[in-house]
Amino acid sequence: MSARATAHRRAPDSGKLQAVPRDPYEVLGVSRDADDAQIKKAFRRLARELHPDNNDEPDAEERFKEAAQAYEILGDAERRQTYDRFGHDGLRGGGFQSQTEGFGSFSDLFSAFFGEAFGGGGGPTGPAPGEDLLVRLDVELEQTIKGGRVQIAFDAIVTCDTCTGTGAKDGSKTTTCPRCQGAGELRAVSRTPFGQVVRAVACDQCGGRGELIEDPCDTCRGEGRIVRRREVEIDVPLGIAHGQRIRLRGEGHAGERGAPPGDLYVQVAVRQHPIFTRDGDDLIAVVPVGAPFAALGTTLELDGFDGPIEIDVPAGAQPGEEVRIAGQGMPRTRDGAHRGQLRVVLDVVVPRRLDERQRELLQQFADTLEDRNLKSPGGIGERLRRLAGRRR
Repeated sequence: MSARATAHRRAPDSGKLQAVPRDPYEVLGVSRDADDAQIKKAFRRLARELHPDNNDEPDAEERFKEAAQAYEILGDAERRQTYDRFGHDGLRGGGFQSQTEGFGSFSDLFSAFFGEAFGGGGGPTGPAPGEDLLVRLDVELEQTIKGGRVQIAFDAIVTCDTCTGTGAKDGSKTTTCPRCQGAGELRAVSRTPFGQVVRAVACDQCGGRGELIEDPCDTCRGEGRIVRRREVEIDVPLGIAHGQRIRLRGEGHAGERGAPPGDLYVQVAVRQHPIFTRDGDDLIAVVPVGAPFAALGTTLELDGFDGPIEIDVPAGAQPGEEVRIAGQGMPRTRDGAHRGQLRVVLDVVVPRRLDERQRELLQQFADTLEDRNLKSPGGIGERLRRLAGRRR
């Protein structure tokens, strides 16, 4: 397989092959401990190499998209952490979608990342699109296991209902802006190490509209947009982790008239559970068990998210020993059909505040113990020895 070859896997429930994205570290040619400056430098180097003015290879655009997607992941601290832990599946589960799709031309794609610093004339700026919006959503651990719909409320910039975004009162006339002659932008040409740069900025007199409003709308005062409280229902993806984001396209701040809205990013914060702790696809619960029951073996019951869970404690169970129960952990797939394990850590409790009768019985039992009863091959001493051996 060549350096740029793409691996494939079969899609579930179909015979078709799906492309498996390459490791972004491999794409940019950086090590896994590279810092932000090294990642940015590697991306810009690839961008110069693949720019259409310098590279006429037919796969240059696809290679740049791959490099840009890698930079989108590694250039963002949260996405990079998610990828390092869960790979591309973790990013998809958190709602990540690359911004590299949907551009009309290769030059537009470059402009999205570098403005017009790589040369080219560029077209008119047009109305400004809406900005993205980030809100926090607090959820219970149970919601990440069972999913469901939740409603969130937030303040956002929306199109003015009174003037439908025009910024003008009904019947009000508009005139062509004398400064930009209706273009909505002003341009300046300069030379840079990347070549000739044509910079276009919104006209400071008309704000990029290309026209002046004679009688502004009273509600938005000519802006065409206002701030209002919004409510949106979202689906909580199964297995989503603390800190991951859900992306809702077009649900962010409204753009200027004729421009698309931004996206809404919902950052999930999972509240701490009193019993269960998440560890990747597994759940961990510490369960107390009395020393006599640990010695004899017993069955305990734990309240789980799907009902009571029976825990079979083996005879001779030691402090810190784990009992693993399959299918009671976090969802591993979007449909929840496959789940991780529940790892029950046994907290063996030595009885305290014994009465005379209990002390007498316990003493009688202690007198019968032999060395073979007290040997613990999996005890703390053995664990410390194994740990020390690994550190040599």
